[in-house]
Formats: sequence, C-alpha cells, structure tokens
Amino acid sequence: MNQRKWGAALSYVNIIATLAVGLLYTPVMLKLLGQSEYGLYSLIGSFAGYLGVLDLGLGNTIVRYTAQNRAVGTENREAELNGLFLAIYSGIGLLTVGVGFGMYSQMDALFGATLDAGEMARARIMMLLLIFNFAFTFPLSIFASIMQAYERFVWLRVVNILRVLLNPCIVLPLLLWGYGSVMMVVVTTVLNLACLLTNVWYCYRHLHVTFRWGHYERPFLREVAVYSFFIFLNAIMDKVYYSSGQFILGIVSGTVEVAIYAVAMQFIGIYMQFSCAISGVLLPKVTMMVSQGVGPQVLTDLFIRIGRLQYLIVVYIMTMFALVGREFLFLWAGDGYLPAYGIVLLFMLADFTALVQNTGIAILQAQNRNKYRMTVYTIAAGICFIASFPMAYQFGGMGCAVAAAVVIVISTGFLMNRYYHRVIQLDMPRFWHNMVQMSPGPVLLLLCGSAFQYWCDLPYGWGDLILRTVVYSSLYIMLLYRLSMNDDERGVCLRILKRVPGLSAFCR
Repeated sequence: MNQRKWGAALSYVNIIATLAVGLLYTPVMLKLLGQSEYGLYSLIGSFAGYLGVLDLGLGNTIVRYTAQNRAVGTENREAELNGLFLAIYSGIGLLTVGVGFGMYSQMDALFGATLDAGEMARARIMMLLLIFNFAFTFPLSIFASIMQAYERFVWLRVVNILRVLLNPCIVLPLLLWGYGSVMMVVVTTVLNLACLLTNVWYCYRHLHVTFRWGHYERPFLREVAVYSFFIFLNAIMDKVYYSSGQFILGIVSGTVEVAIYAVAMQFIGIYMQFSCAISGVLLPKVTMMVSQGVGPQVLTDLFIRIGRLQYLIVVYIMTMFALVGREFLFLWAGDGYLPAYGIVLLFMLADFTALVQNTGIAILQAQNRNKYRMTVYTIAAGICFIASFPMAYQFGGMGCAVAAAVVIVISTGFLMNRYYHRVIQLDMPRFWHNMVQMSPGPVLLLLCGSAFQYWCDLPYGWGDLILRTVVYSSLYIMLLYRLSMNDDERGVCLRILKRVPGLSAFCR
C-alpha cells in the first residue's frame, strides 16, 4: 500500500518536474536550436519511435503474469517466467537492429523531398543512435517490469525523476557551446542506458531475481502470446494517434509544421501522465483482486473512486489550458507556435473519456479480456492513419488532430463504454452519473472565465498570466469542494489541510 501511495505521489512529482523543466528548459532549447532544427529532432524521434512497438506488449505482460504468480504461484515458476521473457526480449533486441536498418534505408524516399542535404545527414546519425538505444533497451527493460510487478514504484519513479532533471543540466551547456540535435539524442541515449542499468542492480540486490529456463505448456504460451499481442496493438494505436501526425507532416509539409505539432504533443503527454499517475500503479493490485475472485460490484466501486480522482485532475488541466493556454504558448514558445493551441485543446477533449476511465484498462488486462478493446482501437487507428494524409495536405497539423480526435471519441467513448457495461458488467450509468455530478463547478468557471476574457481586453504578460492562473485555480478548488466533491473526498481534503501548519483552525 505504501509503495502504491508513494508511487502515485512520486508520479506527480515526476510530472511536475517534467513540467517545470519544460517551462524553463524548452523555450531556451527552442531558441538555441531554431524551429526547423527542433522539427528535425522531433521528426526523427517520431520516426524511430515506431521501433518501440516491437516491445510486442511484453512489458505489461511481465507485470501481469508476475503479479499473478505472486498471488497463486511459486518462486520456481517465477524464475521460469523471467527466463522466458528475457529470452524473448533478447530476440526482440536483435530484431530491432534489422528492422531499424530497414527503416534507415528508406529515409531518402520518405523525407528527401522536405529535408535538405545537411538535415538528412544529421537525421541519419540520429536514426543510428536511436536504433542502438532501442536494441539495448528491450532486453534490459524486463527489470523495470519485474519491479513494477513487485510494486517497487518508489525506486522506478525516483530514477526517472533524476533522468528528467539531469537531461537539461547536460544538454543546455552543450547547446550553448554550439552542439545541436545530434548531441541531444546522444545525451538521451546515455541517460536511458544508465537508468536501465540501475534497475538491473536493484533487481539483483534487493529482489534477488533469478532466471531459469523451464518447461512451458502450449496453452500457457498461447495465452501469453494472445495477451501480449493485444497490448502490442495498443502500442501501435498510441503511435498512430500521438506520433504519426509528426511523421505524416514530415512527409507532406516539412519541419516547421512538425515542430508545431511536436510542441502540442508535449502538452498532451503531460496531460495524459497526470491521469495515468494513479491508474499506472493499479495493475498488480487489480490482477491479484481478479485472481482472488472479486465481483463486478467491487471493481465498479474501484473504477468510480479512481475515476473521480482522475476527473478532478484532468478537468483542471483542460479548464486552465482553455482559459490561459493561448497566452502561455505565445509567451513561452513565441507566436510561431500559436497554432498548437487548437491542436492541444482538441486532443484534450477527445482524450477526456479515456483518461477518466483508464482504470478499466487495468481491469481488462487483469481479466485477460483485452481482445475487443484492441480490435476496435486497431481498426480505428488504421482509419485515423489513412484519413490523416489528405487532412494534413489540406489543413496541416490541425487536420491530423481532427482525424485522430474523431476516432478517439468513437472508439474510447461510445464503443468501450458499451463493452464495459455489457460484458465486463461495470455499472457505467452510475459511473457517468458521478461524472455529471462533478461537472457544474468546472463548467461554471469556464463560462465565467471565458466571458471575463472576452469583455476585458487584457495584455499578454507573465504577471497577468500568473495572476489569472492563481485566481482561476483558487476558484476551481472552491467550486469543486462545494459543488463536485462527495463527503468522503471532502473529508480527505480536510485531513490533508489539517496537517498543514497554520490551517488546522481553519479546517475545524
């Protein structure tokens, strides 16, 4: 329990650290690199990122089956599972090299029309570095999955926080000395390998992990393969929704459009991390609950309780960005990145349902019932990818965003809610009744804030931005406390406030 609580708390520390680094580091980096060079860096990162789907869903599979084994298995069986996954991951590492060089050989055909000779030369170097990065990441990543199955979230989060903070500390001096996008990929690769090796040390030192080659019956291997396959489809879906836009824009528009879209995806990444910080530590717990035979009512209660917490966070970010996001983008990145505002807001609205319901993903994975979800998502992602090309030609980055948003709403909204209710037997009407009950406060703030900004022509400036953010945030908290929270949530807030010196008398 402490590991889950601290893991969730440190997830938010990690997000806040990422946000703080982004606020301070990214504008400087954008100016030192330039919009075109940053677009090149983002384009190759997105292109090479497709190698990540070769994970085949095994990281999540390791968490699920190791957690299940902890509930009903033996140490010998766990060692055999570790040996199986390490062998598979080592083979994937070798496969990555072959696939990576195949992608490398096609770079001229894909990007030759939009990149000049110098950009293409740097792109090739970055691609080779990222192939090397992925090839070593796959076999070493098994240790992070084992730690997650053992709910050792604190170490994982602390290491990642250190990586987030170290990256700009190393990159910025090198940028000032004249190095560019290639150097940034080198630093990322070195830090990634260092973090992976610390996980290896932790597993041997504290968890006493062992690897053994055992006898695996075909039904078990088939079950693992099917489970992993649908997690693999999930990885493809994420790449299509959140990375293919940069890849497509790199083909049809050039590096400037890629840079704008990449900045938008940075905000969406942070938005999603805030929601997933809670549900991301639940898979081991939910797996053990399912293994012990809990019923739909208990799972619905968990689904709603976590969903309400995620709602408070997700809606806050979405409301604040709608009210002050355009001004922030102008001050933070420059007027050249203002088109990212509409892209970010569209993705936030489209992702809302999925983010307040992502505990359902852990339930599906624990029950090994991910087939329907991933079949729907794969078909939707294919439609999105095909539709994005003509939309990008016609409307640029916003066209890619519209194509993705439409299929996200249909797949994660309508179709998955129907499945959760009818097949998994979660009480979805009760879930959405809770969400509607929480909505008056945020809606009232959004309407009043928008009306105020429409009638008052305020100048763009950091002081005004910070003041309005503080005022809007304070109003959001007060409205949520009075209009949206239930008695249990108010009680939790009061208990937290009572621990703060000077506020105990106020909370009586």
